[in-house]
Amino acid sequence: MIYAIASLVIGALVGYFCNITIPVEYSKLFSVALLAGFDAVFGALKAIFLKTFDNLNFLTGFFSNTLLAALLVYLGDNLSIDLYYVALFVFGLRIFKNLSYLRHCLIKK
Repeated sequence: MIYAIASLVIGALVGYFCNITIPVEYSKLFSVALLAGFDAVFGALKAIFLKTFDNLNFLTGFFSNTLLAALLVYLGDNLSIDLYYVALFVFGLRIFKNLSYLRHCLIKK
């Protein structure tokens, strides 16, 4: 657990001090991919509480969800359909469901 927290802090510091800007054309792709990544992380936290966490399942889910979400947004942009709203809704809903489960687990302890 300490490695995860240390990695999060190091990643946040690197992101803060590196001056990287994302072009406006790619903002939809990155926002949905970031949300898909958060969904995978919160799903992993839920799996840790349920004692069903699996590294391979987490890594494949993280990368496949992120790539599929970005592909969905890319295809939607090419078809002039705002499919990123669907991805934002689904991943946002899943994140809130996982957070509510984690909150209930922490309250019970």
